Amino acid sequence: MTSSSRFRVRSAIVLALPVFVLAGCGSADSAEPEVRTEVRTVTVDATPATTAPTASERIVLPDTTAPEPPAAEPVLVAMPPVVCMNLQTAQNTIQAAGVFYSRSNDASGASRMQVNDSNWIVVAQDPPAGTLIGEGDALLSAVKIGEPNNC
Repeated sequence: MTSSSRFRVRSAIVLALPVFVLAGCGSADSAEPEVRTEVRTVTVDATPATTAPTASERIVLPDTTAPEPPAAEPVLVAMPPVVCMNLQTAQNTIQAAGVFYSRSNDASGASRMQVNDSNWIVVAQDPPAGTLIGEGDALLSAVKIGEPNNC
């Protein structure tokens, strides 16, 4: 027998082996076992129980948490004059007046971010000084220190 014919015989045996193994796994009885499903209806009496609840009964307790208080009215303060101030000092001044959050933008139009606020100078403010403002109402326009400005 040549080596190529031995290779073919071995290949045939290897390919046929799983078929014989799987065929032996089946049962002699080809009938499937019967599966049955049982449905039961349970009726619950609506009258209150006079005995202690069992582990399967659910106890619902009334909600005893206090209702949330209504939202506080926004605090309005007078906008301080901050034009020609260092941006950080202007923000500190607005916070000292009672408003924590103010916004700023690049007055040059280049849309630069004011990362280090102490390197910028406020050249305009909106709203003007004396106007009542709340959180986020103050908008400060600034340029970098050393750039042309009106201060």
